[in-house]
Amino acid sequence: MVQTNDTSEQVVRRFFALLNAEDLEGIRSLLTEDAAWLPMAKDMPGAGEYRGRDVIVDEFLKPIRGLFAKGSPSNRIVSLAANGSLVLVETHGTGQLKDGRPYDNRYAWGFEIRDGRVAELREYLDSHYIVGLFGNPS
Repeated sequence: MVQTNDTSEQVVRRFFALLNAEDLEGIRSLLTEDAAWLPMAKDMPGAGEYRGRDVIVDEFLKPIRGLFAKGSPSNRIVSLAANGSLVLVETHGTGQLKDGRPYDNRYAWGFEIRDGRVAELREYLDSHYIVGLFGNPS
């Protein structure tokens, strides 16, 4: 259950706990109905804009998580800075793909929090690494 009196930092920490636990329904409940997940890299698998909590969970997260072994990847928070509704986070994502290859990537995230929920998420990562693992979608 989402507590609307949580700080923006607490919301983001809960987001990563749910993501690492593969609790996609928990993530769905933590997103605003009109949430946006914006991978900021182009020309890589998963690039584009995902708008609406159901689109984010069903059309983006489920397929992406399906590429990985159970429990992977896990994102460890390296640093976090919050200022009101804006939260900036660095994470280190590690794990294993379903085919056994290791996964090791660094991320930067920008979260906009509204009424105790994630309204917008901007995801930055090493896209060259992703294209090397999965190929270029074009």
